[in-house]
Amino acid sequence: MNAITSSSILEETLEYLYGKYNIREFVHPDPLEFLYDYEDLRDREIVGLIASSLAYGRVFQINRSGSIILDRMTPSPFGFLEVASMESLLRTFSSFKHRFTTGEEIAAMLFGMKNVIMKYGSLYACFKAGFINNGELILPAITEFVEELSSVFNCRSNSLLPSPAKGSACKRINLFLRWMVRRDDVDPGGWDDIPPSELVIPLDTHMHKICLAFGFTKRKQADMKTALEITDAFRKIAPHDPVRYDFSLTRLGIREDMNITSFLDEYDTRTAVQHNRKSAYETC
Repeated sequence: MNAITSSSILEETLEYLYGKYNIREFVHPDPLEFLYDYEDLRDREIVGLIASSLAYGRVFQINRSGSIILDRMTPSPFGFLEVASMESLLRTFSSFKHRFTTGEEIAAMLFGMKNVIMKYGSLYACFKAGFINNGELILPAITEFVEELSSVFNCRSNSLLPSPAKGSACKRINLFLRWMVRRDDVDPGGWDDIPPSELVIPLDTHMHKICLAFGFTKRKQADMKTALEITDAFRKIAPHDPVRYDFSLTRLGIREDMNITSFLDEYDTRTAVQHNRKSAYETC
C-alpha cells in the first residue's frame, strides 16, 4: 500500500464517506444506538460509559452484554444508581460475563459512577472539572476522570477503565468522549463545554490499518502515542474536529456490506492514478 501522495484525494474521500455514511441509517449495529433511547443527559452519559466500556470483541456480543446491563437499570440508569449500593450491584450482576469482563468489574465501575455523581452531580461535571483544572488538556482530564471513577476500589486495575497514564490508547474512553462531545446526525452530544478539537481518535486495529495505509503513522503499536500521531494527521484536515471521520471509517469494520480491503484498494488505485497523471504532466 502506497503512502499518501495527495491530500486532496484523501480529503475528498473522507468527505465522501462522511456525507454518505455519517447518518443514523448506518449506525446499526453500533452500540452507540443505546444512547438514542435516553433524552436525559444524566442517563445518556451513564449509558454511554457502559456501552463504550464493553466495546471490544464481536459487535453482537457487545450489544447483547449492553442490553443485559441496561435492562436491569430501567427505566432510568441515573435513578438506578441513586439507590444502589455496592452489595446490591454485586448481587444484580453476579452472573454477568462479557469476554474477560466480570460482573464484579461492572459492579465496581457502576459504584464508581455513583460516587462520582454524588460528589460532582454528574459524570459531565466531573470530567469538566478535570478538563479545566488541567489547563483544558484532554489526556490529563481523562486520567483524572478514570482516577475518580476508580477511587472507590482504591484505583485497582479494572479492564473497563484504562488510563492514558499507562500508555493505553484508551479507545473505549475516547469513543465515549466522541459520543458525548460531538453533535451531528450520529453523535448525540451533550457535553457542550468540551471542544471537539481536543478529542483523540478512538484507535482500534481497524482504524490503525486504515491510517497506516493513509500514511498517518508508521508505528506498529496501537498505543496512545500512535493515537495522538493519527489524531494530529486528521487535525490537519479538520482542525476543529479531528475525529469527524471516525464513525464513517469504522463502518468498514462493523458493517458486513462495507469492506476495509476493498476500500483501501480503491483509495490506493485513485492515488496511484493521480500520481501517474502528475508524473506524465511534469514530463511533458
